Amino acid sequence: MENISYEIKSSAGVSIHVTQGHFSTGHSHINYYVDTTTLKASHSESAAAAKQLSSSYLYNTTVDTIVCIEGTEVIGAFMAEELTRSGILTMNADKTIYVVPPDYDSANQLIFRDNIRPMINGKNVLLLLADVTTGRTSARAVEGVQYFGGIVQGVCALFSAVDSVKGYPVNAVFTTKDIPGYQAYSPSDCPFCKEHIKLDALVNSFGYSKL
Repeated sequence: MENISYEIKSSAGVSIHVTQGHFSTGHSHINYYVDTTTLKASHSESAAAAKQLSSSYLYNTTVDTIVCIEGTEVIGAFMAEELTRSGILTMNADKTIYVVPPDYDSANQLIFRDNIRPMINGKNVLLLLADVTTGRTSARAVEGVQYFGGIVQGVCALFSAVDSVKGYPVNAVFTTKDIPGYQAYSPSDCPFCKEHIKLDALVNSFGYSKL
């Protein structure tokens, strides 16, 4: 299979690179790899993405904590800055917002250590992810925050292939509308595997490993 790569820009001027092929995530096989690396690492692009995502929460959502999953801490920090900026009718002006990553136990379940739990328990929490492909990781994140006493106020992502998770709409910079033909399959139903087309790479939100 020929791998075709190209760049997609959002209305906010931030961009991602997508590559067509046969890829395996932890939960599914996909026909496009969405590379959010630069968006998470570039100062200017992280700030622009944060501004776009924050606009959905400025005037109607109380946020005490942003839980940053899959290496999104830089964007989370910029979101906190946007959400606490002084302005007319903004919900979080001049307050402190915690920006924290979760930890994981030996079973890969999301947990928060004792020193972080006061930033979750009883707090209004916004979940920030790099990619939402099937929604499984984000669903476990919602359950994890709720288990530790957090009040989930929203789910946002750099890219999402689903519209909602656990009843929460996913606010994303990029969606499948930006990548026509994007598909995710269970490994047992993958049409590429049925045609004996080899995997190009193993991928996750942190990158890819060619096979």
